[in-house]
Formats: sequence, structure tokens, C-alpha cells
Amino acid sequence: MAPRKRITSLPGVFGGTDHYDEDGNLVGYSLPGIFGGVDHYHADGTPAGYSLEGIFGGMDHYDAEGNDNGYSVPGILGGADHFDRSGGYAGYSTPNILTGSTFHSEGDADDEDPFDPFRDCDAGDDDSFF
Repeated sequence: MAPRKRITSLPGVFGGTDHYDEDGNLVGYSLPGIFGGVDHYHADGTPAGYSLEGIFGGMDHYDAEGNDNGYSVPGILGGADHFDRSGGYAGYSTPNILTGSTFHSEGDADDEDPFDPFRDCDAGDDDSFF
């Protein structure tokens, strides 16, 4: 099992959100989607995927090719709980002092890509962001 990771998300420009790793490095950003939802990008600007509102609330997540990459639901005490594409628990997000949120992985995240905290660890699946 990979070590736990933490991604901090803070308000960005144009209604977006910037995502930082534990060392304060920008690892990606998210912007409102043209047709709703949220579009996600790696720090270099390449598409990472997108999220759409789920039928029963929460968000469904997809990689850049449109493949299912998990989902998030509102947490009982605020924040959100995150699940990978197979439905396994991947971690949770909590609100933070700077009006953003902090993602706490359960340790199944890919160590090489800190913007990829929720996805299953499938070899060669580097285009996923969750």
C-alpha cells in the first residue's frame, strides 16, 4: 500500500480551483465545464478528466477519455467521501481554513502522480486523475 497523500485545493482564477501537493507544488487545476460539471487539468495544462453531478447528488469522475474513475458523495459531517472506480473507499476531503478543501487519501493512491489520489493503481493508466 502506498503512503497516504494530501492534496490541498484552493480557489483559483476564473471560478476555478488550484490543487497543491503536500510540498506546496501546483499539481493541477479545475475549471467550471462549458456544459456543466468541472474540467480537470494537470499542472502543465493537459486534460486530466472531468466530473459531473451524480443522479443522487455528489460527483461522478471520469478520466480524459471518458472512462469511469470513481465518485464522491457528501460526508456525514461535511466535506466529502471519495470512492475509486471499483467502489472501494479512497479517502475523504475536509474543508480547510482558506475556504478550500484538503483531500486525505487512504494510501491506495499512485505515488508518482499527486493529482491522481482516487484512482485504482492500474499500470499504464497515467491519464487518470482520480
